[in-house]
Amino acid sequence: MRSPKSTRKKSQQCAARVMEAVPLVMRFIRADMRAINATDMSVPQFRTLAFLDRNPGASLSELAEHLGVTRATASANTERLVQRNFVHRCDHPQERRRVELKLTPAGKEHLQKAREQTRAYIADLLDSLSDEQISQIDTGLALLKQVFEDSGAVTK
Repeated sequence: MRSPKSTRKKSQQCAARVMEAVPLVMRFIRADMRAINATDMSVPQFRTLAFLDRNPGASLSELAEHLGVTRATASANTERLVQRNFVHRCDHPQERRRVELKLTPAGKEHLQKAREQTRAYIADLLDSLSDEQISQIDTGLALLKQVFEDSGAVTK
């Protein structure tokens, strides 16, 4: 049985590896999706589609908070997506001043295609690994996802 001190040290080392690996992976994913959508869509627009996919009916304020921008910036970003028929804006049934944002079928399709292309690229990179290594990564990521979901600290 490991001592609490030994367990804590291993947890801290693992946390350091997570903090090194996750930003690297996210930079890779963002760069690939940017390349896929280079002339097609800005990163904030893509992030808007992904956020609305996870949060249908979100308000403009919720979107602005997620993007880390003002409501005016989020509104302008959303307007371009509405014009392209990727996002539908509708009035909230109970709150006159609140607008709900939802992906249109075209928006969902565009998002899905970009995700599929990036997944294929990542799969190509993973092809150089053994089945055992791929299983280790898969198991580790599933466990990591569960830890963060269970923490309750992660927002959508």
